[in-house]
Amino acid sequence: MSLVLDSDRDLIRTDVRSWLASQEKKELLRFITCGSVDDGKSTLIGRLLYESKQIFEDQLDALESDSKRHGTQGEGIDFALLVDGLSAEREQGITIDVAYRFFASARRKFIVADTPGHEQYTRNMVTGASTADLAVLLVDARKGILTQTRRHSYLAQLVGIRRLVLAVNKMDLVDHDQGAFDAICADYRLFASSIGADSWVAIPVSGLNGDNVIAKSENMPWYDGPSLLEHLDTVALDSDADAQKPFRLPVQWVNRPNQNFRGFAGEIAAGSIAPGTQVRILPSGRTTTVDRVVTMDGDRDHAVAGESITLTFTDEVDCSRGDVIAAAAEPPEVADQFEATIVWMAEDELIPGRGYWLKLGTQLVTATVQHPKYEINVNTLEHLAAPSLALNSIGVAEISTDREITFEPYAVEGSAPNRALGGFILIDKLTNATVACGMLHFALRRALNIHRQHLDVSRDIHARIKGQKPAVLWFTGLSGAGKSTIANLVEKQLVARGRHTFLLDGDNVRHGLNKDLGFVEADRIENIRRVGEVARLMADAGLIVLTAFISPFRAERDMVRAMLPDGEFIEIYVDTPLAEAEKRDVKGLYAKARAGELANFTGIDSPYEAPENAEIRVNTVELSAEQAADRIVDWLLKRS
Repeated sequence: MSLVLDSDRDLIRTDVRSWLASQEKKELLRFITCGSVDDGKSTLIGRLLYESKQIFEDQLDALESDSKRHGTQGEGIDFALLVDGLSAEREQGITIDVAYRFFASARRKFIVADTPGHEQYTRNMVTGASTADLAVLLVDARKGILTQTRRHSYLAQLVGIRRLVLAVNKMDLVDHDQGAFDAICADYRLFASSIGADSWVAIPVSGLNGDNVIAKSENMPWYDGPSLLEHLDTVALDSDADAQKPFRLPVQWVNRPNQNFRGFAGEIAAGSIAPGTQVRILPSGRTTTVDRVVTMDGDRDHAVAGESITLTFTDEVDCSRGDVIAAAAEPPEVADQFEATIVWMAEDELIPGRGYWLKLGTQLVTATVQHPKYEINVNTLEHLAAPSLALNSIGVAEISTDREITFEPYAVEGSAPNRALGGFILIDKLTNATVACGMLHFALRRALNIHRQHLDVSRDIHARIKGQKPAVLWFTGLSGAGKSTIANLVEKQLVARGRHTFLLDGDNVRHGLNKDLGFVEADRIENIRRVGEVARLMADAGLIVLTAFISPFRAERDMVRAMLPDGEFIEIYVDTPLAEAEKRDVKGLYAKARAGELANFTGIDSPYEAPENAEIRVNTVELSAEQAADRIVDWLLKRS
C-alpha cells in the first residue's frame, strides 16, 4: 500500500506537477476524535488510514509485527497501534498524548488529531481541539453517554467547534442493534440541546471491522445515512469565514535584513490586505498606510487570512512583536481587565492573585486571576461556587493584565471563533509549564471607563525635590531572621543622612490595610500585591521605601519588581537558617506552628523560596543587626 490514491497513479506517472497542484487546491479539514477512555478512537483512525490506503508497505509490516507483540486483537491487526506511538500507550492500551495524522480522499485533505479519553489527559484533548473544525465524538455502544462524553462535547463547543459527529462505535458488540443506537442518540440529543450544539449527526460504526467507516455496512441496513468518510468529505466548511472578517495581523517579528528594509512579519489571522490600505497599530492606536505586501515569492497585490506575509508602511511607525496591525476603520478592542472562561490543566490548583504569564497570539503579559465567579458542572451545567480551580475544572473568572492588550471576544454568535485574539494560555512563571487555556468574553466595564490621568508633577520632579533616587528596599527572609530590626536600623541611618524614607512592616500593615487577609497561600499573595502597589505609589512620590515581609514566594517578589522601573527594586535577602530562626523564636510562633496551633507557617508547613539573585544578602549568623545595616547602607551610598 502507499500514500497515493489508486485514481492518482496514472496522473503521477504522466504529470507529477499537475498532481501536486491538484493536491494544493483540495480543501483541508482539521478534525479530532474524542470521547471517553477505551471508546475506540485510535482504532477508528487506524481503520480510516488503512481503508483509505494511506499506509506505506513498511508501516503495514511493522503494524502486523507490533500487533502480535502489543495488540489486543489476537492474531488480527490492531489498528490503534497506527496512532498510539508512545510505549506507555501501547502497554496500557490507552491514548495519552495527542497524535496527528494526515490522509486524503479524492476530494479533501484531512489532519486528524487523536486525543486521549482519560480524564487525567483532558488538557491534551483541549490542545487538539484548539485548531479543529470538526469533532468526531466516539461513544461505546455498550456504555452509552458518559461523563467524559459530555465533558468533551462541552469543551468542543467552548473552543468553537460547531460541527460534531456522534460516532456510536463497537456496534458489532451489540449485534448491530438499531434500538441501542437510537437510545444513545436520544440521550445525547437532550445534552446537545442544553449546550447549544445543534449541528451534529450520528453514525453507527465499528472501527474494528470497518462498518460504516469508509463505505456503507451491510450489517446495518436500517441506517440510511452517509459513512464516516463520506460525511467528512461533504460536510460544509467555513473555509472563508476568517477572510470575511476585518483585517488582523499579530506581529511575530520585525524583519530587518539590512538598513534599507524594515517590515513587520506575521500570519494573517483574519481579513485581507493590499498595498494602499490604511491600517491601525494597536495598542498604540497609530495609523499608517501599507506600502508593500512581501512574501517569499516576492511582492503581492493581495493577501488573505492564513498566509504569512511581511508588511511595510509608507511612513516610520513604532511597531514591534506583540502589536496587532488591524483595519483602521474596524480595530479590535484594547483593555487590561476581562471576564474569561478558564480550563485549568495543571495538577496544582489555580492560586488567585498569583502572577502568571498570559500568552494571547504573539502578546505576552503578566496576568492575575481573581477568585472564580463559578465553576461549571459539565454533567448538569450548574454554576457551582469554587474558591479555586483544580485539574480539568472549567470556570469563569476575572483576569487583570499588567498592561493593555489587544483582543477580541472569543465567541461571537453567528461567527467563527476569534482564536487568534480571543484564545489564550496561562503559563507558570517558575516552571514555564502551561497551566490553563482560556477564552476571553469581554472587557470589564471599569476597564473601559477608567483611564490614567496625566499628572503635571511627575515622579522625576518628586525625586528631584527630595534630592534622591527613589527605591524600594525589599527585606525578605524567614520569620525571626531580623528583617524588621535591620530595616529599622537602615532607615535611621538614611534619615540621619537627610534621606526621605518610609518603612512598611509586615505586622503593622496587617493591623490596617491587610487586616482582612489570612495566611492561606492566596491571602499571602494578595498581601504582597497590596504592599507592592503601596510601595510603588510611595516610590512615585520620590521616597525610599523599606519593606519587611517574609514574602516567601519568588513569583510575588518578581511581581513587585515588575511594578517598578529598572533598578528601583532592591531585594535584600536576610539569610538565616531555619534552625537559627527557630531558636530565636522571639514571638513564640515556631513553637505554636510545631504544636499545630498555626497553619501555613513559613518554614514549617509552608515553603520559603529563597532569592536566587538578590541585590544584597546579609547573613545574620555571621553579622550583627548593626553590621548588616551598615553593609546595606554602604551598598546604597555606592549605588547613589
